[in-house]
Amino acid sequence: MTNARTAPALTRTVGGIPVGPVGLGAMPLSVEGRPPTDQAIATIHAALDAGVRLIDTADSYHWHAGELGHNERLIARALADHGSGADEVLVATKGGRGRPGDGSWTVDGDPRRLRRAAEGSAARLGVEAIGLYQLHKPDPDVPFADSVGALRDLADAGTIRMVGLSNVDPAQIRTAREILGPRLVSVQNRFSPAHPSTRDTLDLCTELGLAFLPWSPLGGISPSAVDDPAEPAPAPLTPFHTLARTRGVSPQQVCLAWHLAQSPMVIPIPGARRPASIRDSAASAALTLSTEELATLDGHTT
Repeated sequence: MTNARTAPALTRTVGGIPVGPVGLGAMPLSVEGRPPTDQAIATIHAALDAGVRLIDTADSYHWHAGELGHNERLIARALADHGSGADEVLVATKGGRGRPGDGSWTVDGDPRRLRRAAEGSAARLGVEAIGLYQLHKPDPDVPFADSVGALRDLADAGTIRMVGLSNVDPAQIRTAREILGPRLVSVQNRFSPAHPSTRDTLDLCTELGLAFLPWSPLGGISPSAVDDPAEPAPAPLTPFHTLARTRGVSPQQVCLAWHLAQSPMVIPIPGARRPASIRDSAASAALTLSTEELATLDGHTT
């Protein structure tokens, strides 16, 4: 473990675009248990005020049937209402999944569906071109290269500017890289102290210079912390809690600082339902962990 790993940069990039070291996963603002609209918008505004410049969403982030794009419309409204700094935000949306309204998720990577989905997302976000468009999940019934080829065509048409992948393995990343070249800029996989199994994709992203966006980055800290860092964590305490008490910060800040120390390509995207939650998460960028502290936390992830 090197000292470079203990000093995360305060600015990170996605495809060369500067964003803060911590993004906002906006899904909790639109799915089951979502907060009132005013609170959701206040949460997005708090993120912007705290320096967050990456917001992750998807057309399938909604609760009830007939709400396609609920989260995208919410983000567009919040950005329009905020003004200062909103034009610096990279909104990363996704296509390729659906929600019938019964709590289940579907997958549809058909190229025709992806083209329609991207066009719909651009309209809801109120942009001529989506900054970052991600394949939400590979469809086992559609050749992966065909789904990625649709994103290449969308980039060629100017509907999207950059391409990302989600829930993929190293072989799929390399395949997409061959198809997309430099237009592939990010990978979003589940990664956390409780779910370290995708470290191989993190390492590959570091090698290729791709941003790695861990979703549910707080897994393993507490059940509530996955979506809301401001919620109190239940017993039993983990090394993250013990270190947090020693440093006088929240366990969530310790966890996100651990993420940032893994690689300069990591930009965690914790969820939040309240302004206090995202303020707490964003503050992790100022927390530098020592080599010894990281070694202790690493032992809790295996």
